[in-house]
Amino acid sequence: MMTRRLPFQLFAAGFVAVLAVGCNSDKPSDSDPSNPTAKKGDAKKPLQLAFVTNGTDPFWTIAKKGVEKEEQEDPTVKVDFREMPTGTPAEQKQALDDLAVKGVDGIAISVKEPKQQVDMINAAAKKSLIFTQDSDAPDTDRTCYVGTNNIEAGKQAGEEIKKAIPGGGKIMLFVGSRDAGNAKERYQGIKEVLDKSNITILDVRTDDANRDRAKANVADTIVANPDIACLVGLWSYNGPAILSAVKDAHKVGKIKIVTFDEADDTLGGIKDGSISATIVQQPFEFGYEATKMMAQYLRGDKSVVPASKQVYVPTRVITKENLDEFWTNLKKQTGKA
Repeated sequence: MMTRRLPFQLFAAGFVAVLAVGCNSDKPSDSDPSNPTAKKGDAKKPLQLAFVTNGTDPFWTIAKKGVEKEEQEDPTVKVDFREMPTGTPAEQKQALDDLAVKGVDGIAISVKEPKQQVDMINAAAKKSLIFTQDSDAPDTDRTCYVGTNNIEAGKQAGEEIKKAIPGGGKIMLFVGSRDAGNAKERYQGIKEVLDKSNITILDVRTDDANRDRAKANVADTIVANPDIACLVGLWSYNGPAILSAVKDAHKVGKIKIVTFDEADDTLGGIKDGSISATIVQQPFEFGYEATKMMAQYLRGDKSVVPASKQVYVPTRVITKENLDEFWTNLKKQTGKA
């Protein structure tokens, strides 16, 4: 099936038309008054939307800027931005239940545990339009996913690992939860690229999004594996946690680091050479596109959702060579320039 892709710098170029046809939905038709998305033909009606994260991180601060851009462009759209303290399935369910009571029209959520949260997503989809963003739940009644193709992002990371340790060696991966869709797919992509290479994946260490545990996992790995060649962070905060532990162990430069996302400490590590590469997503576009598309869909334009029910926002490899250009644009995007 066709999957729509978005250009990397949409924040500068504005919204690009979706290159796909509308998909079938199991929801009631627009003429059915029981359908929570039955707003076709009423383009001026105010919409109350929500955006739910899977934890707290500067990554989500960037996504919020994208949400705010859509609110500025369309003052009839208001978004309840819910940044979850821990992002556990229970916490996310409580948020969805609360939003259902408030009668929100649509919700974009980063699903923490897709297999465990099927019933939760399906129940919410009976009351509101449900999009997933950042981490998908394809086996649910969600209408569309907006975010990274995480298998491809994992392959990008795999290629950077090979560049970082051309002589091969042992590596360890770190992430909050192995069950999260984005974590599983990134691992799959990395594994595919490193298969039959001279690089060995020892394991994937999890931390339940606890920063202290994330750093402790790295420190333990360094002690237990003095010949470790590269450490790989799959979630945004893992990069800074890895870098901090490597500095404490006085192994900067000796142990290579490849990670994901654009935390300030990660970009600082790229600049001084202590991190080889980071695979950056576009959380700003997650916020902007998911919000904008939900509003369009709720107002009757079903064509914004492609037949695949997936809208991929491209990732990019950031190294020392292209860091300054990326960081400058990021600061402009987030209002920090």
